[in-house]
Amino acid sequence: MTAESLAGHTILMSGGSRGIGLAIAVAAGRRGANVVILAKTDQPDPRLPGTVHTAVAEIEEAGGQALAVVGDVRKEEDVERAAAAAVERFGGIDVVVNNASALNLSGTEDLSAKRFDLMQQINSRGTFLLFKAALPHLRKSDRPRVLTLSPPVTMAPHWLGKFPAYALSKFGMTILTVGWAEEFRSAGIAANCLWPETAIKTAAVQNLLGGSDTVDRSRDPQIMADAALAVLDLPAERTGETFIDVEILREAGVTDLSPYGGGADLELDFFVDERIS
Repeated sequence: MTAESLAGHTILMSGGSRGIGLAIAVAAGRRGANVVILAKTDQPDPRLPGTVHTAVAEIEEAGGQALAVVGDVRKEEDVERAAAAAVERFGGIDVVVNNASALNLSGTEDLSAKRFDLMQQINSRGTFLLFKAALPHLRKSDRPRVLTLSPPVTMAPHWLGKFPAYALSKFGMTILTVGWAEEFRSAGIAANCLWPETAIKTAAVQNLLGGSDTVDRSRDPQIMADAALAVLDLPAERTGETFIDVEILREAGVTDLSPYGGGADLELDFFVDERIS
């Protein structure tokens, strides 16, 4: 997104203390955005880098303004408090980024009802709550945008059969977003999804998805940050789409992906069957 189109605009983001969300928030801050982060990470965790407070510091160091709201995206009162704080501090909400997500790849027999509920509540319910709380303010924005970090919906049995519960929660995020694109098309609210072609170097990949070997074959989160800004820079008529990061970057004129790392033997992300880049 260009500096002119994002400067002074306010982003409400779920999660963002680390990883892809933080990379997007810092990139937006570098272009002069205000970023409000709703996250639970109030205190440092020895297993995970960063808190909502260190994220705010990084955004402000990059040139933006930021506000930390400690809360849980599953709780309606926390989400509404975050939206109210964004409006009170910055005067409105222009962009919603649905970033918070829970990951559990257990099969059906091994997945407890509690863990199932956690994924659905953070992923699909959290996406719904954040958008709904921001909606009255998006209607007032001169450039309202919604970006959800979720995959293209596929009915391919080999994906559905791997982890049905996780797929349900992530596809729910996509279905909601594409639905809002049509529901609020006349209001000028553009709503799109973004998903990485490859694994991304995050704590989740390190801790849950193969450790250092997979990290070495993953791209830097900056690729998703650059792709996110490219999606947010699209005109309002481009709505209801689900982009793969390398596709939107190519459309934006970025052809050299080597700065994002990962080497030649890149690990494809979930729901991606073949290399695009």
